Amino acid sequence: MWSGTARELAARGHRTVAVDLRGHGRSDKPDWGYDFPTMVEDLHLVLDALAAQDGGWRRPVVAGQSMGGNLVLELAVTHPEALAAVVGVDGGMIELRENFAEWSDCERELAPPDLTDRTPDELRAMLRAGSPDWPDEGIDGMMACFGVSADGTVAPHLTRARHLLLQRELWERPPSRLFAKLAVPVLLLPADGKGAVAFSTDKRRDVQRALDALPRGRAHWFSPSDHDIHAQQPAALAEVLHDAIADGFLA
Repeated sequence: MWSGTARELAARGHRTVAVDLRGHGRSDKPDWGYDFPTMVEDLHLVLDALAAQDGGWRRPVVAGQSMGGNLVLELAVTHPEALAAVVGVDGGMIELRENFAEWSDCERELAPPDLTDRTPDELRAMLRAGSPDWPDEGIDGMMACFGVSADGTVAPHLTRARHLLLQRELWERPPSRLFAKLAVPVLLLPADGKGAVAFSTDKRRDVQRALDALPRGRAHWFSPSDHDIHAQQPAALAEVLHDAIADGFLA
């Protein structure tokens, strides 16, 4: 999903690494550890490994999309010495409890659809019809979230049950409790317009609350945009990130 943005950042002179969280993509898929504290330590291990490489990475900017945006805030509070800044790509300000007082309501409204009765060709056609303005690379990225079962139908790398565990973590851990504790700059990149999901009804309120509380916060709206800004608008996203590094905010 990040391939296009990574390529555009590389063209602007930035080294990039994309991470599959546990349960996602090519990463291990254990039956445990789908909680923010464990995943924060996963990310910290990745940062340590990058720092140990020849010409190692020193305090990189760490970006996350959707739930990942909230997760990188947790990383920055837990390990502020390990990174320079964090970026929430239509994430980092998601307050699910503002829209769903009960977990059961959140689970019912935001649970992922079951797509396992489709072939890869059927899924690709469905994704293309739903996102006609995405580049092919973005559709390829979405397809890479799935494997193929023995019967020829698709199977998500992140199972529905584990998706719901992560969704519950997102509901249980409002990012507003972290804002005042963040010692590094936070760039919020919310999506506005088409592709709105349930938590975006009052997104402008949530973004402003974050900016009011963050010691160093900035927001740049993508409008109109889908939730998956990184897959839909990779060049525009890379340009915003590049500019925020060039002007010193994310340095």
